Amino acid sequence: MNELHPARAVLWDMDGTLVDSGEYHFLAWRAIMVDYGLDITYEQFTSSFGQRNDTVLRGWLGKDLSDADIATISYAKESLYRELMLKGGILLLPGIAERIMQLQQAGWQQAIASAAPRANVEAIMQALDLGSVMTTFVSADDVQRGKPDPEVFLRAAERLGIAPAHCIVVEDAPAGVEAALRANMRVIGVGPNHATLPADYTAQTLADLPDDVFDKLYAADARTSA
Repeated sequence: MNELHPARAVLWDMDGTLVDSGEYHFLAWRAIMVDYGLDITYEQFTSSFGQRNDTVLRGWLGKDLSDADIATISYAKESLYRELMLKGGILLLPGIAERIMQLQQAGWQQAIASAAPRANVEAIMQALDLGSVMTTFVSADDVQRGKPDPEVFLRAAERLGIAPAHCIVVEDAPAGVEAALRANMRVIGVGPNHATLPADYTAQTLADLPDDVFDKLYAADARTSA
């Protein structure tokens, strides 16, 4: 095994998986969409969480919404989100910090694969000092198609130089789990809706899963690929 490129990796979704940023996103969407005549409910927000902004906005404002309008609205919303996040602070979700360090010490490559814009990913990585453990990241700016399309995970695996079958994804959203499965990757589903996610393992938090859950999934991948 090449020490610089171990043949296994963990790909982390960001919002709702690494960090609990949902409230900041909801407040930002709600404030911005008032100017467009929409009073966004929390249910509307949660049903679209984890999707790219173009998909979300065309769902709310119509499929004919122009790329220019999407760019304008997205810039305003994401700028407000980052302002709220930096002012209010952000923390890794329970069990994440310990697992990230455990995986790093065991030689796993790690990357963020998110539907969020690049500036949001960079802001989270800087706020939580994740640059030393995340080898790379892929954002909405780096792909043409959002989850449930597998492109974001396949691009992350490509950047790491690791076969998709040897990557494990951690996700909290149905669209993300579907994207990972379509990428031929194993999946751990976390979060309040974990019981409904069609993942290999599910739990409210990573702290609720066995310490060797990643090794078990990797071993299963190796047997499948053999």
